Amino acid sequence: MQNNSQASSTQGYAEQAEALIPQYESIPFTKRHETELHLLPTAPSHILDIGAGTGVDAAWFAEQGHSVLAVEPTAEFRTAAMHLHPSPLIEWLDDMLPGLDVVLSRGERFDVVMLSAVWMHLDEAERRAGMPRLVSLLAPDGLMLLSLRHGPIPAGRRMFEVSGEETIELARQHGLRAVLNTQTESLQPGNAAADVTWTRLAFKRDN
Repeated sequence: MQNNSQASSTQGYAEQAEALIPQYESIPFTKRHETELHLLPTAPSHILDIGAGTGVDAAWFAEQGHSVLAVEPTAEFRTAAMHLHPSPLIEWLDDMLPGLDVVLSRGERFDVVMLSAVWMHLDEAERRAGMPRLVSLLAPDGLMLLSLRHGPIPAGRRMFEVSGEETIELARQHGLRAVLNTQTESLQPGNAAADVTWTRLAFKRDN
């Protein structure tokens, strides 16, 4: 099942990597994640970056002294990321949702689990399968960050319209509560022109 998911949920990214890499690198972490910055740990922490792309987010975390497991199934992005953002605090891994079998096999827990522009690539069945696996990777006081893209689907990609409300309810069923739910405009000029918007969510365990 996981191989089939890889063939579909990452559709178009390998073919478009050359054009996408400079786009991803053009927006700094603090701009992209401005709404979530106040929630992030300041003490050195263990970060899981799922769908890490070209490593912009992983590199920022490493610069703050955090250790990062950066998970990216598209080889073109992983290769570029290791060249663009070399750091002894970043470990790169080929794995993906909904299974995350390689990550889960390590038996680790993470202070932050990040899914930046990832969740809407999964269909409903994959989202339902993936959520409990994500929750199982969170440390007791861990934070999960998740962003959802809304708007026209780029040619050649596989993407679904996923609402913040659906995602909050699915997370609630697995013991998470939303601590952030906000909407932002796209920072990419082309996406902004196409009226692309984002929902940015953050979750903690409902202890």
